[in-house]
Amino acid sequence: MWCHCRMVYLPMSYLYGKRFVGPITSTVLSLRKELFTVPYHEVDWNEARNLCAKEDLYYPHPLVQDILWASLHKIVEPVLTRWPGANLREKALRTTLEHIHYEDENTRYICIGPVNKVLNMLCCWVEDPNSEAFKLHLPRIHDYLWVAEDGMKMQGYNGSQLWDTSFAVQAVLATNFVEEYGPVLKKAHSYVKNSQVSEDCPGDLSYWYRHISKGAWPFSTADHGWPISDCTAEGLKAALLLSKVPKEIVGEPVDTKRLYDAVNVIISLQNADGGFATYELTRSYPWLELINPAETFGDIVIDYPYVECTSAAIQALIAFRKLYPGHRKKEVDECIEKAVKFIESIQESDGSWYGSWAVCFTYGTWFGVKGLEAVGKTLKNSPTVAKACEFLLSKQLPSGGWGESYLSCQDKVYSNLEGNRSHVVNTAWALLSLIGAGQAEVDQKPLHRAARYLISAQMESGDFPQQEIMGVFNRNCMITYAAYRNIFPIWALGEYRSKVLLQQGE
Repeated sequence: MWCHCRMVYLPMSYLYGKRFVGPITSTVLSLRKELFTVPYHEVDWNEARNLCAKEDLYYPHPLVQDILWASLHKIVEPVLTRWPGANLREKALRTTLEHIHYEDENTRYICIGPVNKVLNMLCCWVEDPNSEAFKLHLPRIHDYLWVAEDGMKMQGYNGSQLWDTSFAVQAVLATNFVEEYGPVLKKAHSYVKNSQVSEDCPGDLSYWYRHISKGAWPFSTADHGWPISDCTAEGLKAALLLSKVPKEIVGEPVDTKRLYDAVNVIISLQNADGGFATYELTRSYPWLELINPAETFGDIVIDYPYVECTSAAIQALIAFRKLYPGHRKKEVDECIEKAVKFIESIQESDGSWYGSWAVCFTYGTWFGVKGLEAVGKTLKNSPTVAKACEFLLSKQLPSGGWGESYLSCQDKVYSNLEGNRSHVVNTAWALLSLIGAGQAEVDQKPLHRAARYLISAQMESGDFPQQEIMGVFNRNCMITYAAYRNIFPIWALGEYRSKVLLQQGE
């Protein structure tokens, strides 16, 4: 199973198998009264198992699930609550708790995400309210909490620090203002170096269902530690770019051995079809999605290959190959070649790529074009890239920008924002795609219009406006990346200045 899926169902299984019920306090009674529309003792749990608010129903249960869950509840469950089935359950619970502790210890009690974090913490409390494990969980609650205008919130991760930092580095370097922003780049370089994962998790990784992680970069912090393919690629790209800047400005470069470790992780994550999934190899089959019980999410049961992850891997390996052409040359070349074929094979019929892991069509198409651009495929010599450019140009709005709705993620059909408004982040992705594809050699007008929109959108403070949400998780869980509104317009305008204006002498 995909790591997020299995790490959530792990503690849920433990708590269900233990039949744990906490003390019935006045707070619990008050919550029961608040949460349920009928008195708690009148709830029909057989019926409740299959109920979901229509507003939340994205993935309706197929019939096979209703049959499966009913069979488990009515036939299997009675067996596992009596001897000898109870002995089997007890053994399973011990094994489950082992895996919970392994996850806690290897993420410094942050856990892979907020849902399994609080459930794992509860499991530790159920095991022993005075345990060291439970005490170590408590201070790491703060990694997820923040206060918004309307009260306390819990993040969908413990942050996006490495992800944002890697993109910010590439954005600043694209402007060629290295000396002007040297102190910023130096601090970012320090974070990139400090957040790289230095060791694999201990023990037999196959027993714990874990992939190698030494040399990888996480999405957030080194403490969190879970390796991710595109985060490793973006971290490697940032490290390689910074290694070309004088160390007097940005500090000492990342040690070569650590770069080799990152390349090793990237190569190890390539699937047989050439694509890259997120945290691990794709280990199972899409038909398992039939047992996805989460009505609000799609594509959660296994780890699928994505255009974004695959493109990032191509870009990182090509950047690495330019600086270290002799290191594992055959493997690096073969990895790139297979990944390029995968990207070309999954292009949509209209020329786009569906960015199903992180955002939507403008984002997915940016990554698709970037991956092909890295191997020298442009609008002039690649039908695939030419088709992608046609798609993007067909979506450009009268304002010169692009504006894609979150509905694209849910419906897998490109949808404009309401009122056909432009969005600075979508516009930046589209502009970066077109510049990289070589649109400037064919017709610069769409590029000038997009750049004018971005320039006009900037506020007096230098900030860009926070507009509609620009992130998604599993098709239907939207995420705010607050830094995107500045990173990508800066990056796009930097590329526009250096690769369009300066090249034509403006």
